[in-house]
Amino acid sequence: MSQRARPDTSTAMHRLIGEIRTRIPFATPTASLCRGPCKGCSKKLLEFLDTELEEWEGRLEDGEVPRLGDLQRLEKMGRKVHAALRKNGLIASA
Repeated sequence: MSQRARPDTSTAMHRLIGEIRTRIPFATPTASLCRGPCKGCSKKLLEFLDTELEEWEGRLEDGEVPRLGDLQRLEKMGRKVHAALRKNGLIASA
């Protein structure tokens, strides 16, 4: 049996950032974000996550190599924001 080569952490981080940007509705208009009672401020969550992604994009561009813990932390953050946005009705339940 041959083992599948795993991507290096920089490649994995680029892929994770791309997946988060695809799944999270960053382009949602502010009027749609603030339309009633929320379980966590969707606008602030999106801004926070976008800032984190931009920071990692810059760090990768500068040649920084992320650690596995960095990948896990960003993935966990993305999952939590996704769950909050789903609870607020901005992402359809699957």
